[in-house]
Amino acid sequence: MRIHLIAVGGAAMHNIALDLNAAGHQVTGSDDEIYEPSLTRLKNSGILPEFTGWSEDRITKSIDFVILGMHAKADNPELLKALELKIPVYSYPEFIYRHSINKKRIVIAGSHGKTTTTAMILHVLKKKGVDFDYLVGAQLEGFDRMVKLSDAPLIIIEGDEYLSSPIDRVPKIHHYKPHIAVITGIAWDHMNVFPTFDIYKDQFRIFIKTMDEECILIYYNQDNVLKGIIQNSNHKNSIPYSNLEVNGDKMVILNGNEFPVSIIGIHNLRNMNAAMLVCKSLGMTENEFLVAIKDFAGANKRLQKL
Repeated sequence: MRIHLIAVGGAAMHNIALDLNAAGHQVTGSDDEIYEPSLTRLKNSGILPEFTGWSEDRITKSIDFVILGMHAKADNPELLKALELKIPVYSYPEFIYRHSINKKRIVIAGSHGKTTTTAMILHVLKKKGVDFDYLVGAQLEGFDRMVKLSDAPLIIIEGDEYLSSPIDRVPKIHHYKPHIAVITGIAWDHMNVFPTFDIYKDQFRIFIKTMDEECILIYYNQDNVLKGIIQNSNHKNSIPYSNLEVNGDKMVILNGNEFPVSIIGIHNLRNMNAAMLVCKSLGMTENEFLVAIKDFAGANKRLQKL
């Protein structure tokens, strides 16, 4: 297929471009500014635009569909040309959902901790030899890209609550319709698009409404705001979690047994518990998870040891 990405320089967008290109699609992109590491990675893959900026000449009827990034504006000339030619235009969350329509979808949401929680799940599933797709918001050790899109039966998605695109002005998490979901907590963020805390909280209420009643909803029960939203939602299949117990020697204590871990901080012990509950929902035992997570050192730029 021929696919064009408008605002290809973004973290998620350029990784989607790289993965689609590696899968054999004819991929082009455009942006008005592209910084490292996107610049070099796009250049090495042959996707880097010949010039920065926008041009409607890039859009022809030979394009199968366009993926539109949030960095572009609603009056972008390439976007307007695509709409004029009736070429399908998707925000990247729309595209990820369409790609994963027949997969089991696991979505990690929340104001803080979702990248690390997602990374922990990916780390453990990879060590256990599970075949999966993913979308995560940081570069991870052992993974070439931040996105993998294949024919795997499972996808793990870091679910951002920011808007999807300039013409798809709903939070990304509203698109994904998970089978297993995590909400790590709620603290007012993105004030530029959610001007009050109540409006921000509503985005998570809506997220829960997008789930069917069979969806397993894992949530941090020490967050009173989140706890209230869960209780008022009447979602039947919810699992609360808190921090894992640990001793001074970086050993997680579970059912009287000790398991060494590499991460530090109470927040990460909370993330680890959420990740463990996700893996348990996929059929893994707690002991299997804690053995596999032993050498997880963290996600890039998230409490990273330098």
